[in-house]
Amino acid sequence: MTTRRAFLAGIGAVSASAACRDAAAAAAPRVMPGDDVFVRDGWRALRGRGVGLITNASGVLSSGVSAIDAIHANPQIALRALFGPEHGIRGTAGAGQTVSSSLDERTGLPVHSLYGPTRKPTEAMLDGVDVLAFDIQDVGARPYTYVSTMAYAMQACAEYGKEMWVLDRPNPVGGELIDGPILEPKYKSFVGLYPIPERHGMTVGELARLFNEHFGIGCALHVVPMEGWSRAMLWDDTGLRWVPTSPNMPYSRTTLVYLSTGLIDEAGVNNGIGTDRPFEYAGGYGFDAAALRDALAARAIPGVEFEPADWSPVRGFWAGKTLRGVALNVTDPHAFPSVRTALEILCAARAQGKFHVAHQAIMDRDWGTASVRTMVQDGAAPDAILATWQPGLRAFAALREKYLLY
Repeated sequence: MTTRRAFLAGIGAVSASAACRDAAAAAAPRVMPGDDVFVRDGWRALRGRGVGLITNASGVLSSGVSAIDAIHANPQIALRALFGPEHGIRGTAGAGQTVSSSLDERTGLPVHSLYGPTRKPTEAMLDGVDVLAFDIQDVGARPYTYVSTMAYAMQACAEYGKEMWVLDRPNPVGGELIDGPILEPKYKSFVGLYPIPERHGMTVGELARLFNEHFGIGCALHVVPMEGWSRAMLWDDTGLRWVPTSPNMPYSRTTLVYLSTGLIDEAGVNNGIGTDRPFEYAGGYGFDAAALRDALAARAIPGVEFEPADWSPVRGFWAGKTLRGVALNVTDPHAFPSVRTALEILCAARAQGKFHVAHQAIMDRDWGTASVRTMVQDGAAPDAILATWQPGLRAFAALREKYLLY
């Protein structure tokens, strides 16, 4: 009996051990970002050259360890300086808030702000830096400024004879769907430097290749690819833990709706900023929530449902006011046409007499064109506006093929 108990206990221990291994394997991320690859073996190609790192709180390895700490811990890597984008090196500054240069408390390294008086690294900032590395999680939307920070850094590298390394990361909204108008050159700004669509379906490494060759930056560029990522993957498919990329991007699901409601606020439609569900609402003061839901449901937009909702922002212009409209519930993120949905919301708001543009220049800048605003104002149907995007999207789809890595 004792022998049998010992045997069964042994079987149980083996089973438990196997179960733990299976659970660990199931929990292990399926994707290894470029910073993991760099820390594992990519650093050897540096050959002792001084490194500057552009990053923020989202620059983490698959283990959750900060890339700053992981790279600084390797005595073979001469990490000389850190560079912080919009929202700062730790990701806590608000949208549009100036970020100051400082010292990093943990490493003692200088932190140069790229969202203050200058947004491009200067020659002085790059003193002692031979290789400038970029490790920031993007959200797959043209107006998000991290990609512009990367492009400016590439320009500085070309100007001052430095190498640019991009540690590639997943596009959280996938690499298949592209959507929205192509930016027109006259609307070039920090929220859109190059003529690409609102939703481009590219990783930061792929965009760097596109910017460097097709748009003529011409720096010495090296992309450290991911392992395990494919174009059909959304963030939840990667097995990676989401780290907020900015204060209003708290969840991975926010990246999908940001590409929709992030484009409607300059037209007088509130998007839930100031609530615990930023970008998941569309409406405002005096909206007929049921009518808005019915109008959007009638358009049969794939991958999303609209639910009448009330919300009350705790900050901003509408703080303390009860707003009405719809909540966006993305049911199939692989099919959800985010930018088209923004257009559909604007046209539905127009039908309620709620399309009011306070700052035309800002709205046109965010969309990269004035045509969306003017066509909605003129009463154009959504399908007519969508049709104007298609030639540009087809041309971009063909252009980007050369620069895709996955």
